[in-house]
Amino acid sequence: MADESDESEDPAVELGEGPDVAGAPIARVAARLTWGMEQSEIRRREGGVEIRTPEGPRELDAILDEVDVPYFESRNEFERAVRDVIGVGPVATDG
Repeated sequence: MADESDESEDPAVELGEGPDVAGAPIARVAARLTWGMEQSEIRRREGGVEIRTPEGPRELDAILDEVDVPYFESRNEFERAVRDVIGVGPVATDG
């Protein structure tokens, strides 16, 4: 078993140098919430957050305008509903 003092201060994954990506990943926003949750409560807490999408950042409130689910039982259900609206694919970068 490795001694904790042997761990380096370097990050586990090296981040490349390149343009910034605007917006927060939907998984990060979902992780801040407790499930199940009403859509109205998600809007109250996180509605103004910009989410990363393949088309560029979009405000979560605008995304939820296109979702017909009033209550999300789980984080997975919420993320799936958001991805159905924003799509999946490479995320646009600044620069």
